[in-house]
Amino acid sequence: MRITVGLVAAMTLAACGETSRTVGADPAWEEPSHYSYVLRSSCGERPLLGRFRITVENGQVTKAEGVSDADKRSLESTELRPPTLGQFLDELAEARRNGADQAELTTDPTDGHPTKFTIDPIERALDDEACYAITEYRAG
Repeated sequence: MRITVGLVAAMTLAACGETSRTVGADPAWEEPSHYSYVLRSSCGERPLLGRFRITVENGQVTKAEGVSDADKRSLESTELRPPTLGQFLDELAEARRNGADQAELTTDPTDGHPTKFTIDPIERALDDEACYAITEYRAG
């Protein structure tokens, strides 16, 4: 099941030691079947904004928890589940195919896992951007 939550824009993330990939670049990272991460969704008009702890098992999100009380309420207020990192990569690829003005990926230099996604389909449009930061990634 494809879940699109489309998030991007001016998300602040300490980029120390990260590699930035831009439109047309393909990540070298292979998505494991089991991993966890913390997602920060921070821009655009989205049903899920905030910080969430995500667990992926067998390629599916099996657990999503809001970090703060406001994040928990955001998660409870929608039927959407945060995407897997593979689904974020699919969303990025779709944005690139559709000619988005901005479709960028930042990756970790040690293993190549995504650390930031920024998508802005139309630069001059309001609230269509999506910004995601990935932290606390743990494979296995």
